[in-house]
Formats: sequence, C-alpha cells, structure tokens
Amino acid sequence: MIEANRPAAAPAEDEPDLLRDQFRQLLRYRRLIGAGIGVGLLGGVYLGISTADTYVATTDVVLRAPTDDPFNPSLAPDKAINIGSERQVALSSSIANEAAKKLGVGPSGFAALRGGLQVTNPPQSMVLRFTYTASSPKEAARRANAMTEAYLLKRQEALDATRDKMVKGYKDQRDPIAKQLDELTKEIARMPAGAPRDAATSTKTDLQSEVGGYNTKITKLETLDMTPGRVTSAATPPSSPDGPGIPMSLALGAAVGLALGLLAAWVRLVFDPAPRSEGDVARALRAPVLGYLPRDKTGGGPLLAAGEADPRLAEEYRSVAFRLAYDSRFADRRRLLVVAPRGSSETAAAVAVNLGASFAETGKDVLLIEADLRTPVLASQLPTDAGGRPRWSRTSGDAGGPGAGKQPAKHSDTEWPDGRQLVVDAGESGAFDLIPGQRVRNVARALTSPRTTRLISEADSPNSTVVVLAPPVLSYADALALVDRVDGVLVVCDPRAVHRTDLQRIRELISGAGGTVLGAVLHAPLPGEKRGRGKGGPDAPAPPPSAPSSTTPSSPQPIPYEVAENEQHIPGDGTDTVALRTVRTGRR
Repeated sequence: MIEANRPAAAPAEDEPDLLRDQFRQLLRYRRLIGAGIGVGLLGGVYLGISTADTYVATTDVVLRAPTDDPFNPSLAPDKAINIGSERQVALSSSIANEAAKKLGVGPSGFAALRGGLQVTNPPQSMVLRFTYTASSPKEAARRANAMTEAYLLKRQEALDATRDKMVKGYKDQRDPIAKQLDELTKEIARMPAGAPRDAATSTKTDLQSEVGGYNTKITKLETLDMTPGRVTSAATPPSSPDGPGIPMSLALGAAVGLALGLLAAWVRLVFDPAPRSEGDVARALRAPVLGYLPRDKTGGGPLLAAGEADPRLAEEYRSVAFRLAYDSRFADRRRLLVVAPRGSSETAAAVAVNLGASFAETGKDVLLIEADLRTPVLASQLPTDAGGRPRWSRTSGDAGGPGAGKQPAKHSDTEWPDGRQLVVDAGESGAFDLIPGQRVRNVARALTSPRTTRLISEADSPNSTVVVLAPPVLSYADALALVDRVDGVLVVCDPRAVHRTDLQRIRELISGAGGTVLGAVLHAPLPGEKRGRGKGGPDAPAPPPSAPSSTTPSSPQPIPYEVAENEQHIPGDGTDTVALRTVRTGRR
C-alpha cells in the first residue's frame, strides 16, 4: 500500500532562514542600495576635497585659581573654577576682539576668525584646549596662540579687577573707623585719669582691633598670586592637513552610503505590500509554492507547452503536477480549481491546460472544464477535435454519437454546460477532454446548476481527474461558487503584481467557502504588462477579448458555437480545428 504524502500547509522557518530570506529580499532593491552608495561616494569626495587644505593647530592651557599658598593641598581648583563657564568665556566675542587687535584682522574677517576656533575640555582636568582650523599651517598656529594669549590676558584683567574692587571696598570700610580712632586717641590724651578715660581707652582698643582686621584682609588680597594659568603646549605649524585624504574619504563614504542604502531598502521592504519571495507567498496563503514558471521572452508564452523548443516550461508544469499527485488532499478527490487573484487569467489558463496535459501523460482520464463564462477562449486557442457527450447529457434520443438525434437548439443563458465536449491534442502527452465555456446571461445560475455538479463529479470515476478554470477570485465570485464542489484550489499569481493582503483574503474566502488552498504557482510579469494592479484599478476585471481580425491569417479564429437554426454544426468537424501544436495565448 502506497501512502500519499501530505505536505505542510505552511513550512516552518527558523530564525536564520528568515534572516537569509530578508537579506535576499533586500538585494532586490539594488537601485536604492546603489543610490545610497553613490550618495556616500559623493559625500566622501566632498569631504576629501574640502579637507585637503585644512590645517589644525592646538594649544593647551592649565587654569589656576588665585591663591596665597599654591602648595596648600586643601585647595581644590575645581571648586574655585567653573570650567564650563571658562570655556564659554574663551569662545566669547571679547576674546576674539582682543585677538583681532593683535592679528590685525579687520571687521570683515572677524566672523571667520571667531568661526575657526574650537575650545574643549579634556575630562577630569582643568585644561582648556584651543584648536584653530585654517587653510595655512602657519596661520593656524599664529591664530591659535593669539587666541590663547587673548584669553589669558582677559582672564588676568578680570582677576585683577575683582581684587582691586574688593581692596577698595575694604578700604572704604576701614577709613571712617581709622579716622574715628585718631580723634578718640587725641581726646584720650586730653582727658584726666578716671572712669571716663578708662571707658574711652576700651573703645579705642575695639576700634584698633576692627581697623587691624580690615588691614589684614587688604594685605591678604594684595599678596594673592593672580596668575590666570599657564600654557603647557604652544601651537606649532602642523606638518600635514587634518583631513582623512581622498582614499580614506571614499572608503568612509562608501561604507556610510552602503548603510544608508540598506536602511532605505529595509524601509522600502517593510512598507512594500507585495510579496517579494516565495516564503512571503507561502506565509500569506499558508500553503506551499508548487512551482515558479520560467520567464518567456517570446511574448505571452505558449498556452500548451508540449512540443516547445525550450523544455523548461513543460518540465515545470510536470513538476507541479507530480507534487499535486502526491498530495493526499488532492489525490483523495482529484478535483482542482485553478484561479488567479485578479486582473488577467491568461497564465491561469495556461496552468490549467498544461496540468491537464501532465495528468493525461501519467495515464489519467482528464476533463478540463472552462468555468470562465465571461471571457471563454480555450476552444479557439487549443488544437481540438469533436468528442462524445458526457454520460449525464445523453438521453434516449441521443444514442448514436454526438451528431445523432435531435438538432441542438440555440444556446440560451441556462444551457451551459450543454453537453459539448472537445478532445484536446496535447502532442506526445496524449489527449484530454475539454468542456468549453460559453457566454451566458446568469453566470451564477450556470455554475451552480445540477449539470455543472454532475460534470465535476466525473472525478469520482476511477482514474479520472477534473481541472476547472475559473475567473479571478477577487474580481468575481464565480470561483467561490465552485469551491464547495472543487475543494482543492491552486492560486496562480505574479508575486510583484499582487499584495500580501490579497493573498490572505483569498485564503480566507476559500476557507470560508469550505475549500483548501493546495498551493501556488508563481510566474514573472508577462511581456508588455505593467507592474502593479493594472490600469483599471485593483478590482478591475480583465477586458473581454476583442473580435479577431479577419485580415490576420495567423491569429486563431474562435469556434462558431452559434449557428443558424436550420443548419447543424458539429464542433470539431475539421472546419474549426486549429491545426497547431503550440498556440500563443490571447489576452483574457
């Protein structure tokens, strides 16, 4: 007993596989990545050129706080000096004005003089680092030293001004008291001995003590060391430009541009609604991708791939058929519904026809039902011959073959399927039966009629397989009307022309109607077909095929299903058979 395999509905992928898949998807946006690298290279060229004549000179200054004992370990300079404020002072316009006077820079060059200076403070230090950038090494060193000297000079002046102000304040407070002390001394000299003299003497002592305190403070201020700081490293002309150079700039620009390009590609990938890989399609449909049709460069691709010079297309169809044959969900019932998401059903028709040929090649009795009653074209595009009517359509008056019995009446909107059955010659693959579609007024009634149900039930016969072609599932509800009888659905789509939400909606609609998505067949955009949803919007159905021109001998002519009432026409009698092994598809 041979047990059929049941493939997983959605293959589980681990984290490395997902990362590899996402990286491969990023590489699809080569233009964005290339644009990012180009922008980075341009930035690198600009950086290399702009810094080619840039020279930087540096001066270090250690700040000191005023002190009367520089060797006192209890003095904390960081408590007496606010290094952040000093840095702002060094960058102020007053320092730049003082330096401009020494350098002889006029008002027109003042902004450039001030703009070339940078002052930083190395961590955990009382050092200010003056960095000056100029186009000449000597000019950079000269201006760095000038800015440093101007800062130290201004700081010295500020400290001296502060000390002089405090000394003056103490003297202003001391002088009245000293004057009062002198007057009291003269008065005591004239006073006789006694209690008043003793009281005046006590007051004199207090005044002398107060005057002495002021004198001590003034002396301490006058003896302070007011050195603002010292230069530990004077600026010297640099020997080389400060820029990284053209090669390093190009390398840095390329690296930054690559990062920007990958970031832009990732953002584009995140907001791209279209599935960009087979994994995206499988996750959206929760079904495996059964095949990817190779791109056809001849325009449209063959409807029947048997006999083509390039065997890749036929082999891909055979691969899809074998994968379906070993899926127990299809092997149990042998019913397959082939649909496209929206727009054109051209590729879906080719998939349905070639799957029928592949199943016939394995010895199956294949019945292909064209349930696209809106744009039926298969009979006019396939090499067909007349076949017998299905068993359910044969009545007691029909014995004797397809041409015996009563004359067929003119077709109406309730007569499809009307018992017409054609035999498609698939070349070396064999032959299979075709129930051609027909335009009707009430499509829903025709698809849900008992005749259609009996046609689909042909798959219940041993060694029989039924393939049904339906219109796009998101454009019409025809496919959903067939899902309860043809529960195995194959979705044919171009991953770049459909959204992930569309595939998810298809899965939900088919599951809600009682069917199962067996898998998906992907294909590249058709030649001349624009990417996206099409010109008529996301839900615009494919336009009906135009009438074939009688002046084009190479275009296949449709089988005239409608004939005069007084004349019987047997489809496939040789007058309407397209005698071609390979027929190019028309636009559905």
